[in-house]
Amino acid sequence: MVHHNLKALIKGIRACKTVADERALIQQESAAIRASFREEDVYARHNNIAKLLYIHMLGSPAHFGQIECLKLVASPRFGDKRLGYLGIMLLLDEKQEVLTLLTNSLKNDMNHSNMYVVGLGLCTFANIASEEMSRDLADEIEKLLGSSNTYIRKKAALCALRVIKKVPDLTDHFISKTKGLLTDRNHGVLLTAITLATEMCQIDENCLNEFRNAVSLLVRNLKALVTTGYSPEHDVSGITDPFLQVKVLRLLRLLGKGDARASETMNDILAQVATNTDSTKNVGNSILYETVLTVLEIEADSGLRVMAINILGKFLGNRDNNIRYVALNTLNKVVGMDTNAVQRHRNIILDCLRDGDISIRRRALELSYALINEQNVRVLIRELLAFLEVADDEFKLGMTTQISLAAERFAPNKRWHIDTVLRVLKLAGNFVREEILSAFIRLVAHTPELQAYTASKLYTALQDDISQESLTLAALWVIGEYGDILFEGGVVDDDQPKRISDKDLLDLLLTTLDSPYANSLTRQFLLTSITKLASKPTTSLPQQQRIAEVLAKYTTSPELEIQQRAVEFASLFTLGDLKSGVLERMPPPELKATVMGVVSENKPVGSTQSGKDADLLGDEVAPPTPVVNGQATPNNQDLLAEIFGSSPAASLPTAGRTPSTSPQPQKNSVQDILGLFDSSPSPASPALASSPTPPAFATFSPQSQSPAPPRVPPQQQQQQPPAPRLTAYTAYDKHELKITLTPQTSAARPGVINIMARFQVSGSNMASGLNFQAAVPKSQQLQMLPMSNSDVHPGTTETQQMRVMAPPGSNVRLRLRVSYTIAGQAVQDQVDFSGFPPGLTGSG
Repeated sequence: MVHHNLKALIKGIRACKTVADERALIQQESAAIRASFREEDVYARHNNIAKLLYIHMLGSPAHFGQIECLKLVASPRFGDKRLGYLGIMLLLDEKQEVLTLLTNSLKNDMNHSNMYVVGLGLCTFANIASEEMSRDLADEIEKLLGSSNTYIRKKAALCALRVIKKVPDLTDHFISKTKGLLTDRNHGVLLTAITLATEMCQIDENCLNEFRNAVSLLVRNLKALVTTGYSPEHDVSGITDPFLQVKVLRLLRLLGKGDARASETMNDILAQVATNTDSTKNVGNSILYETVLTVLEIEADSGLRVMAINILGKFLGNRDNNIRYVALNTLNKVVGMDTNAVQRHRNIILDCLRDGDISIRRRALELSYALINEQNVRVLIRELLAFLEVADDEFKLGMTTQISLAAERFAPNKRWHIDTVLRVLKLAGNFVREEILSAFIRLVAHTPELQAYTASKLYTALQDDISQESLTLAALWVIGEYGDILFEGGVVDDDQPKRISDKDLLDLLLTTLDSPYANSLTRQFLLTSITKLASKPTTSLPQQQRIAEVLAKYTTSPELEIQQRAVEFASLFTLGDLKSGVLERMPPPELKATVMGVVSENKPVGSTQSGKDADLLGDEVAPPTPVVNGQATPNNQDLLAEIFGSSPAASLPTAGRTPSTSPQPQKNSVQDILGLFDSSPSPASPALASSPTPPAFATFSPQSQSPAPPRVPPQQQQQQPPAPRLTAYTAYDKHELKITLTPQTSAARPGVINIMARFQVSGSNMASGLNFQAAVPKSQQLQMLPMSNSDVHPGTTETQQMRVMAPPGSNVRLRLRVSYTIAGQAVQDQVDFSGFPPGLTGSG
């Protein structure tokens, strides 16, 4: 049954009982419409297009009606034109070739005597105009900007906006007419004119100078809006035309940025808007927010800036979560501009840490980190530690890092610094990065006056809780290194020192060995710790024998790293006096600041991910290479180190590093694998870290058949030349994602460039499902390793290794393709990169 009009079709579709019935009806109706189109029935065309547009809205194909819409547009009747243009806007887009047939109809209608027909043409142009159509009709749009009819001027301004977006070169055509529109008294025209001027200023910086003369005019317009009494035509919740006020403020923001004279002109009106706008309603808050952004962007005086920050502070007390979030987000951006003004709102910012909304807690946390300084470090760290106790797991890794870095930077004294990190280890020891643990061990090694105190605190903490991995590792390291201090002075508590025996100490350490929380890393630390204790003169013979039994038990462990340590340590017991020399207390490692850039690239302590998470440019060095049947077997990280030509041996020993000198491995399949990458293993190339080994534990080199000779202490090792400074080049910085490429070359291998790609998000949103692809010209070759993590969280850096082999003397050129999802939006982009300096591949 064919329905004769739209109303009947809608009724018929609604009466369908099933989806199949509906589909059948639509197909039947579409066939009838096609047949009618072939008959060129002029009177039925209007009705058919109306029905076809309804079918299109339901999601069914309607493209066959495109030409019929063009025929309707050519009709002299207004009703036909209106439906035809509506059909064109729905069924066509700027990529369709059919669109070229429309240009002449649009030109005719823009010159029509009926302003509503002109309006239809302008409305259609503003929605679907292509670059070609924009060039063809730009003169018509410019002419209509000077129309005496406000209805046409308003629509023409929006069409001009479309033109300059499609063809930025035509911006100059509209400058003078736009300036004229800014003097218009009609609010609708003024709104579109300011929108057009704002877009012009963003597209072409030369327009900024053209429109800076209009600042006084904009200020007058804004003043009229603020001081005007009740205007029923433009009133929204008691405020006169808030949409126009917001647009004026945004344009002022662009014009005042970097221009002291323009900023001076607008200072007074901004202060007036900030003080006179009603903040009890959302409309007022939106205007206040735009005012704050404008004040913070322009060259405003300091008093006005403080007023703007105080408005944001007032927003923090609002019950609306959206307003609080916006305030915290903005304060995060301006905290570096005027920290003292933001500090005044510290208490209410800390209150936001207890908010029920997780996004508000996250923003408040970021802001709290930025507020820490030498004066308030005790108060803020105390609040952050209280929050750490109840924080969600997703916050803990970032919090432990930031608290430890702040303590390192602003600590009033060493005792407070150690207490703070100990508290972090107790509260969130399973969420601590390797560098933070290494920095703590360096701190303890360099503070001999607090070594007894720290060892006592860790001993007591380990008695209370062995579930926190970093706490356990720190306790094992410190007790193994300074256990004799505990025997001599006892466990230092707030009251009297409490004497402990070597049996008590060993009992406690061995509880970590078989606990449900034990893993390979804690067992490695433990074996080294008890071996160090066995060499102390304070350890009795029965306990030494007990330690020997534990080591003997693990000489057959299926874990090669554990087995190797146990065998080497057990062999050491037979070396007599040499044993105490090898196991003597380590000299303090080099004291250095913990670098946030490095921190963000690594996983928490104990992360068992493959070498893709290790810093392959030589930041960390791992425990000795496992030995299988007397043959050194490099692990995954060794392979990666060889592939990318790292030289970790150049690193100075610190907590988390193991200086090692491996014997030359025999020719084996590993070298065959490396041959694929045109690389050969170096005779003394240490492995890279998958887990940290503090210096006190770095005691043995791999052995084949007999026990290895003891290591030379680090200070006696031959000084290695410093690693060359590497430069990062920005390859991509859009859509909240930044990608930098750091090339590294070797004089021994010209034409081979190892590239470290680093991925960071610039905003507060996570980039998920990141897929990074690269291509090189045919004359070059490219190899890539997997990315460390396809989800890039704010504040962290993910990495990916690449190697390019290019003819010597040629320039490295990369085509990069990236796809990811951020803030719910899918992003796909492609860029060409040739920013590396010439000569990187050597001379041709």
